Amino acid sequence: MNVKATELRKGMVLLKEGDLLVITDYSHHTPGNWRSIIQVKTRSLTSGNNSMFRPQAGESFEVAHLDRKKAQYLYKEANGDFVFMDNESYDQFTIPNDIVADSMSFVKENSEVEVTFHEVRPISIALPGSVVLMVKEAEHAVKGNTATNVKKEAILETGLKIKVPLHIKAGEMVKVNTETGEFLSRVNE
Repeated sequence: MNVKATELRKGMVLLKEGDLLVITDYSHHTPGNWRSIIQVKTRSLTSGNNSMFRPQAGESFEVAHLDRKKAQYLYKEANGDFVFMDNESYDQFTIPNDIVADSMSFVKENSEVEVTFHEVRPISIALPGSVVLMVKEAEHAVKGNTATNVKKEAILETGLKIKVPLHIKAGEMVKVNTETGEFLSRVNE
């Protein structure tokens, strides 16, 4: 499907010169009686590189057709790649470490995620806004430091390191923001 430069929106994925580009920022400015200025910032889904370009108003772009499927995260291979299983067909597939490494620190084994495919190739995973993970290791609190908003480092079950309040101990469940990686709250189960 082709769209004109004036119809582009943030979040669209373009197919440009064989590369998949997700639009991270879009601005369309019309200064008085001058021609309109369109500025598009993109991130390559294959290489991760950021770029910016200014298309003409009449220029058209091909929007990539993407499929989203629910999949279960199974395990991490020795080479660092991640193995998933399609929930409908039970087919297993691998996503390279360089594509999803940042997101996978929030995903436990056997948990469900939404995987985005272009044709038959997985290109990204979508995480919920927050996840609940168990604290594997946490430093001990020093008596007297609890009066201020002091935080300590904790290692979660997925290996993610975050800052938590001093009262959090190993074995407790915590809620973590997947966008910022920050501690949100303790979870009582």
